Amino acid sequence: MNFVVKSFFDDETSNATYVAWDSQSKICLIIDSVLNFDLAAGKIFTELADNIISFITENGLNVQWILETHIHADHLSAASYLKKKLGGRTGISAGVLEVQKYFKTFYGFGDEFSCDGSQFDHLFTDGEKFSIGTLEVKVIHTPGHTPSCATYIIDESAFTGDTFFMPDSGTARCDFPGGSSKALYKSLRKILALPPETRLFINHDYGCGGSRAFCWKHRLPNSTILIFT
Repeated sequence: MNFVVKSFFDDETSNATYVAWDSQSKICLIIDSVLNFDLAAGKIFTELADNIISFITENGLNVQWILETHIHADHLSAASYLKKKLGGRTGISAGVLEVQKYFKTFYGFGDEFSCDGSQFDHLFTDGEKFSIGTLEVKVIHTPGHTPSCATYIIDESAFTGDTFFMPDSGTARCDFPGGSSKALYKSLRKILALPPETRLFINHDYGCGGSRAFCWKHRLPNSTILIFT
């Protein structure tokens, strides 16, 4: 099996960042990076991102993509910092356009703020595919939490962002701008319709039951098995 995943957990936001790569070619992607933020001091710092950079450098990995599963409300992305240090292209679902239009109106951004997604190198359409080394990646739109939510499917794994939470934390919230409980339900069913062997890598673990797991292995229709990483 050529597919390998490493998780990095940020205690401040209870958010997992993933580095996933093809062990044959050493080509990798980074999903949902975190830029540390000290709210009281109003300062940002790069401790978690630097840990990721060290890991990638030490293991001789080549970054091809720096991806977001959606626009985040609970943390700043380290994508631009990681791109500057490691190279690669940034990407997100084309649904980001809807989020940007709302943000521009709500926050009173001027004409200097573009709502065309040009802040990213690529906007993924639903069902779009690309490769990292010998591995195929498929992108499916899974809105509901936000209009920009997407799931990245690689091998027998799906990176679902905030669409799923751990079982002891419930489902993702859908009260953010453009969120929809109906859309979220459809997205959850779309993900659970993936093959039974699929591992679901999620972003958040708030540890409500004392757990600190980052992925599920779902087996439909009767059971869900936790995989600890």
